[in-house]
Amino acid sequence: MPGNPENIPLGECTLSQSRDQLTPPSRTESTVFSLSRSESVWTTEASRSNYQDFWFPIHLMSTGGSFLACGFIISGFYFAGHSRKVTTILGPALVSIGLMVLVIGVVLIPITKENMRRSSIKKPLTYYRPPVFNL
Repeated sequence: MPGNPENIPLGECTLSQSRDQLTPPSRTESTVFSLSRSESVWTTEASRSNYQDFWFPIHLMSTGGSFLACGFIISGFYFAGHSRKVTTILGPALVSIGLMVLVIGVVLIPITKENMRRSSIKKPLTYYRPPVFNL
């Protein structure tokens, strides 16, 4: 066996040599501990993804779209002549509820963008105004 453990295939190594090849070089502190103390992970707003900012409008749009699609399908069953008693009420109800929830989700996107823009602008709570003396 050659003496250089870097060129030895793992199948021909002893247990201690293969363990040395597989373990990374040790550091003074663990990666998890160093990441948990990192301030950029916990304090910055830039680390948030767009999904975290827009989760509610996305949820409303997907729910409204699925209700709307189910309403169209059930309304199609009405015009095809299947189970007219159920589809007479359920089809238009699902279409109207789905359209309403979808529009609310679409309208919430610009509102959320405006709120994010307003929160990013840091306005001072008060400003210094020199006293006025009328003599």
